[in-house]
Amino acid sequence: MRTLFHVWLQPQSRKIRLLLLEKGLDFDLQIEKTWERRTDFLSLNPAGEVPVLIDTNGAVLSGAYAISEYLEESYGQPDFLGRDVVQRAETRRLVTWFDIKFSREVSDNLVGEKMVKRLQRSGEPNGPAIRAGLINIHYHLDYIEFLLEKRNWLAGEEFSQADMTAAAQLSTVDYIGDVPWDKHPGAKAWYARIKSRPSFKSLLDERMPGQYPAKHYANVDF
Repeated sequence: MRTLFHVWLQPQSRKIRLLLLEKGLDFDLQIEKTWERRTDFLSLNPAGEVPVLIDTNGAVLSGAYAISEYLEESYGQPDFLGRDVVQRAETRRLVTWFDIKFSREVSDNLVGEKMVKRLQRSGEPNGPAIRAGLINIHYHLDYIEFLLEKRNWLAGEEFSQADMTAAAQLSTVDYIGDVPWDKHPGAKAWYARIKSRPSFKSLLDERMPGQYPAKHYANVDF
């Protein structure tokens, strides 16, 4: 059985969970408290970060981008990058946008400050960072709606890794109730479609120790 090391509400790990489930690949989840710097885990990934995947063939993969590329190359169908080189480039562009830009400008400032610091006991939340995250999220939701004006899904006509990546990031922010869905109905409708997918159920069932989610969090109809 393959094993995915993750930590609660970590969006990059959540993206890999979605990809594995959408591809129909069985796996076990193992919580890894990365801040404890466990020696056995560092031997798997010296960076000390999740996600880390151990595949059934013994291969050890670290980092969301490397893991997702490996899964697409090793388990090609169904494909979640795109049918041609241009489509695949667009999917990868948006994966990078949400895994890096959204994470830095929104998730780190909201979930990182409000939840992760408390979990790791690494200090008090930073007020200016939280305010920045609450402002920045509107820009990203506007961009999602812009993309959807001419597309069925974020990267094109088919559901892709771009949608998984964006939804994984937003799901962590939605857990604490900081996504202003009422001001972005187009993004809300897109997210509702993803919430209703069977692969998303395990994310909606996950709970951060000591912190319940927003009341609407697990409701696929909001």
